[in-house]
Amino acid sequence: MKKCLVVYNPNSGKYNKEETLPKIKKILEEYNYDVEIKETEYKGHATSIAENTPHCELLISIGGDGTFNEVMTGNFKRKDRITLCHLPSGTTNDIGAMWGYGKNILNNLKLALNGEVKRIDICTINNRPFVYSAGFGKFMNIPYETPRELKKRLGHLAYIKEGIKDFFRKVKLYDISYEINGEKYRGLFSFALITNANRVAGINNFYKDIKLNDNKFEILMCNITKFKDIVKTLYFFAIYDASKIPGFYFYKTDNLKIKFNSPVKKPLCIDGESLDDLSGDYNIKIDHDVYVLMPSKNINSLFIKEK
Repeated sequence: MKKCLVVYNPNSGKYNKEETLPKIKKILEEYNYDVEIKETEYKGHATSIAENTPHCELLISIGGDGTFNEVMTGNFKRKDRITLCHLPSGTTNDIGAMWGYGKNILNNLKLALNGEVKRIDICTINNRPFVYSAGFGKFMNIPYETPRELKKRLGHLAYIKEGIKDFFRKVKLYDISYEINGEKYRGLFSFALITNANRVAGINNFYKDIKLNDNKFEILMCNITKFKDIVKTLYFFAIYDASKIPGFYFYKTDNLKIKFNSPVKKPLCIDGESLDDLSGDYNIKIDHDVYVLMPSKNINSLFIKEK
C-alpha cells in the first residue's frame, strides 16, 4: 500500500477540521493510501515535518500559500524528494486557484487524486524556494504584516483593509543594482515582483501565457512614485502588453541577481510570508527537480509539452 502524509495548518481556513480530516483520510484510503495526518504547531513546523519524515509516495499540505511554501522548503532539504500535493485553505489561495481548484476541500482532493503528477519549475532566492511569488517595496509587506486574526475573520478583505492604510503612506524608493542574463542595471524602484504564476494577490491573469515548466520566471520592476499611479498602471498592466507601459520594466529569464545599495529594513515577501534574509544580496534561479500532483483542469494551459 502507498504511504501518504497529510500536514495541515490548524490556523488556516474556516472548514470544520474535526469533520473534514477523517473524510480526507477515508478518501485517500479509497485510493489505496496508508494515511498519517500531522498538525503544525508553530511557524516552520511544516518545514521540519517535510524534511524529516520517512519517504512516502505523497505528501499533502493543507493551508495557505505559506503552508505550502514551508512544505516545499522542507522537501528541498531532503535527498529523496517526495511528490507534493497542496489543498488550499488560506486567505487568497493564489496557487490553488491557478491550478484549477474550487472552494470545497474534499472535492479538491478528488480533483488532485484524479489529476496528474507534473514536474514544475520552482524559483529559489539564495537557495530558499518560493512557489509562486517574491518581492519587495510598495504592497509587498501587506501579506505578512496583516494580523492573522484579521485574515481569519475577514479573509481576502483583510488585505484590502491593510492596503487602504498603505494608500496614505509615502512611496519609498530603493536603490537597486540587478543583473539579468549578463546585463547589468541600476535604478530607484518603488517595488519589484518576481513570479512563476498567472495569478497574484487574487488577480487572475496577472501575467499572460505563463508556463510552469518553461525554465523561466517573470520579473516586474516599477519606478513609479505615486500610489494612485501605481494602482492605475497595474490595472493597465493586467490588460495590455507590459513592455509598453511607462514606469514598468518587465523581464522573462531563468536567472536574476539583485543587490540593495542601502541596508534592507523590511524583509522581502515570499509566498505571502517574510523572508528572514536581510543580506540585501539575492540570487534568484530555478530548480527543476520538483513533482506535484494537481488537477487536470488547467494543465494544458499551464504546461508546455515535454519530450
